[in-house]
Amino acid sequence: MLLVLVLGVLAAVGPLATDMYLPAFPQIAEDLSASEAQIQLTLTSIMLGLAVGQLVIGPMSDAWGRRVPLLVGGAVFTVTSVLCVFVPDVTLFVALRFVQGMAGAAGAVISRAVVRDLFKGDDAVRFFSRLALVMMLAPLLAPLAGAQLLLVGPWQLSFWVLAVMSAVSFVLVLFWLPESLPVGERRAQGPRVLASTVAVLARQSRFLGPVLTLGLSFGMLFTYVSAFSFVAQHELGVSAQTYAWLFAVNSLGMLAGTQVNGFLVGRMETLRRLGLGLLLGLGAVSALLVSAVVGAASLWLVVGLLALMMFSTGFIMPNATVTALDGQPAAVAGTASALMGALQFALGGGVAALAGLTPSGEASLVSMATVMLGAAVLAMVSYVWTVRSAVRVRV
Repeated sequence: MLLVLVLGVLAAVGPLATDMYLPAFPQIAEDLSASEAQIQLTLTSIMLGLAVGQLVIGPMSDAWGRRVPLLVGGAVFTVTSVLCVFVPDVTLFVALRFVQGMAGAAGAVISRAVVRDLFKGDDAVRFFSRLALVMMLAPLLAPLAGAQLLLVGPWQLSFWVLAVMSAVSFVLVLFWLPESLPVGERRAQGPRVLASTVAVLARQSRFLGPVLTLGLSFGMLFTYVSAFSFVAQHELGVSAQTYAWLFAVNSLGMLAGTQVNGFLVGRMETLRRLGLGLLLGLGAVSALLVSAVVGAASLWLVVGLLALMMFSTGFIMPNATVTALDGQPAAVAGTASALMGALQFALGGGVAALAGLTPSGEASLVSMATVMLGAAVLAMVSYVWTVRSAVRVRV
C-alpha cells in the first residue's frame, strides 16, 4: 500500500500541474493580457515538456537507477512552480511550463518503470489499477481545489500548492522509495545505443500499436481537458466553480472505469478489455458530436457523455500501457516507458491544439467533439493493428 501511495503521488504531480489552474484560464488571460489561444498554449507547452522530458529521463533511469532522476526532477519542478508565481507575461509563462513539464516527466515515466521492475502480466494490471485509484484523485480534486483557491486569492496560489506537493514527493522518494533496478541490470546508453533501442522498439508492432492507441486516446482525453474550461464557461454559461464540479464528476467516470477494469482482470483478456474501452469512448464522443451539431447538447447531456468517455479511458490507459510494456526486458523498460510517454503527451498536446483551429480562434463544443471523435477513430484503427499483430505472433 505504501508503494501505491508513493508512486501515486509521483505520477499525480503531472495531472495536478495540468488541471489545477484550468478554472482560472479566463482570469489568467485577463491578468497577463493574453488571448485564450495563448493561455491554452501554456497547457500544450507543459505537455510537450512532459513528452521531451520522458525521452531524456527514461534512459537516465535505465543507466543510473530510478531514485536519482526522481530526486532531480522533483527539485526542478519545485523551483519552476515557484517561478510561475511571478511571471510578468505569457511568453515566460509558456517557457516555464515547458521546463516544469520536463521535470514533472520524472514521476510519470519512472513510476511506470518501477511497476515494470516489480510486476508482470495481470499482476502489473492490478497494480496499475490500484495506482490509478490514487492518481485519479489528482484530476478529481485539482480543478476543485483550483476553483476554491480563486475564492480566497489570485490564480498564483495554485502554483504555490504545486510547489508544496512537489516538495512532498521529493521527501517521499528520499526516505520511502527503495531502488527497484539492481546495479547489474542497469544499462548506460549513449546516443547511438539509445537511437538503436528506440528503433528496435519502433519496429515492434506489439509495442507501437498499443502506444499509438494510448497516445490517440490521450489526445481525445486531453482535447476535453484543454477546451472544456472555455466551452463550459463561455458556451454553456457556468461559473469557474461549477466547471470545477463538472470536471470532478467526469473524473469520477475515469475512476470508476479503472476499478471496473481491475475487477475484470482474470475474467477478460487484456486486449478485450482494451477493445471494450475503445468502443465505449468512440460511442460517447460520436453521440457528443451529433448532439452538438443538431443543437440538442444540454449541459447535463454533455456532462453525461463526457463522463462515459472518461469511464472508457479508465479501461484504455492501464490495458494499453501493460500491452506495450509487458515482455520488454528490464534493461530497456525505462526507455520503452519514456518513448510511450513521449508519444502519448506529444499526440495529446498536438491533437488538442486542433480544437482551437476555428474561424474565431476559440474552441467550441462542435470543434472539441470533432477532434475527440477523430482521435477515437484513429485509436480504434491502431487497436485493430495491435490485435492483428498479436494474432500473427500466436500463429
